[in-house]
Amino acid sequence: MSTQPVTSSNQYASGSSLTSLGSGNALQVTGLASGLNTNAIVQALMATQQQQVTNLQNQQTGITALNTQLTSIQTALQTVAADAQALGSPSLWSYNQTVSSTNSTLVGATALSGTGAVVGSYQVSVSALASAGQRTFEFTSPTSAESISIDGHATQLATGAQAQDLVNAINSDQNASVWATVTGTDPNTNKPVVVLSERATGAPPAASPNSYVTVTGDSQGVLSEQTQYAQAGANAAYSINGGATQYSTSNTITGLAVSGTPSTTNQGATQTIAGVSVSLNGLTGSTPVTVNVGAPAANTQNVQTAVQKFVTDYNSAISQIQTQLSQTPSQSNPSQGVLYGDSDLTQLLSTMRQQLVTSVGSGGVASMLDIGVSTGATTGSGTVSQTALAGDLTLNASTLTSAMASNAGGVKSMLQSFSIQFSNLVNNEAAAGGTIPMRIQSDNVQSSYLATQIQNLTQANAVKQNELVQQFAAMEAALSQNQSTSSWLTNQLAALPTA
Repeated sequence: MSTQPVTSSNQYASGSSLTSLGSGNALQVTGLASGLNTNAIVQALMATQQQQVTNLQNQQTGITALNTQLTSIQTALQTVAADAQALGSPSLWSYNQTVSSTNSTLVGATALSGTGAVVGSYQVSVSALASAGQRTFEFTSPTSAESISIDGHATQLATGAQAQDLVNAINSDQNASVWATVTGTDPNTNKPVVVLSERATGAPPAASPNSYVTVTGDSQGVLSEQTQYAQAGANAAYSINGGATQYSTSNTITGLAVSGTPSTTNQGATQTIAGVSVSLNGLTGSTPVTVNVGAPAANTQNVQTAVQKFVTDYNSAISQIQTQLSQTPSQSNPSQGVLYGDSDLTQLLSTMRQQLVTSVGSGGVASMLDIGVSTGATTGSGTVSQTALAGDLTLNASTLTSAMASNAGGVKSMLQSFSIQFSNLVNNEAAAGGTIPMRIQSDNVQSSYLATQIQNLTQANAVKQNELVQQFAAMEAALSQNQSTSSWLTNQLAALPTA
């Protein structure tokens, strides 16, 4: 008697093989005794039970897809809510002053941190720049270790050290007062030439005009000065608003405005622009450079950047929601269209759009429309764009800039009110404890319940299938036994003698 193996699978088919829902061991059901296709009969009997498992699996797949989409939408909405909150952030609306120069190549200007600057325009003339004192030396390699003191700070040289060794030792020493450079070789002596220049600019004190780049302790004469190249440092010379010439040891002028007699050796009595750091970069000649100090105000560019980020992320979020709302379900794909026509998200979109045109401010700046935020829909004979029909926002930067220039306080007040109301609206949906997280949590519970049901039903089906297989096997065995007995009796009767 032949047998037919049953393959292991999780789906029933209409072929001659039988699915095993149990341990995966091949089951065999014979049909030769009865003449019946017992495999097909067992498959047909189990098909209904297995369909129940399939239905539960499809339902679980749909829930998983639903939560995946809800989680993605939640993340997008949380980004929009954070953008809305940023529109009312105190840091965005902190008042700063703009400081500019009409020619920063010659005179640079920046606001000092932590202090205010006096509003106005300042005419700055520069007739001299501060420079550092420098001396030039021929270098002779020491025959033994040497310690050279430059401006009272020691630099150590090893036996046989070269000019570049000295330069490297000085320039790598953060406590040294000079910079060193090898400029070439003296054509007369064929010795390396080293120039030492003070790290600080400014003229030496009048009482000690030669007290710059002093070298002592050089017992071997490693450094021999070429005195004709000695150059004392100089102070910067400038004036503000046509006043008396001021002097500074540095090309950077900072501090509070003070009165006093200018000194060629002391910056302490110089006049400055209060709250502004002025950088003297070049000589202005007969044409002064104007430094403008603006009135304290919020930074328009920062506000525009924050509003544009809100617009961009808002458009991204509603596009994602609209895509899911419009995706029709599919009988063959349980993960498709899981949010089709979702009433909660539909209502959220409507409320978000309404909030954008709701008046939350006063004094000429009532809503986002007044600062140039709209759907960009055209009017009259213009063509309405698809993005406008979809509700995507656009920002008219010119409108926002004009509103900031004419009524920055009104823009601030409106955006701060909008920030609170819009972020609360979206957070009620997407933040912890909001509608979407609660839906996701509920769906996870249901998915876990379905997983248990699928497992229990699969096990029950395996038992049922095994029972059917055993029953048909017993039937086939009984029929086979009866057929054998019948055949034996027939043979016996045929063997009896005839009369």
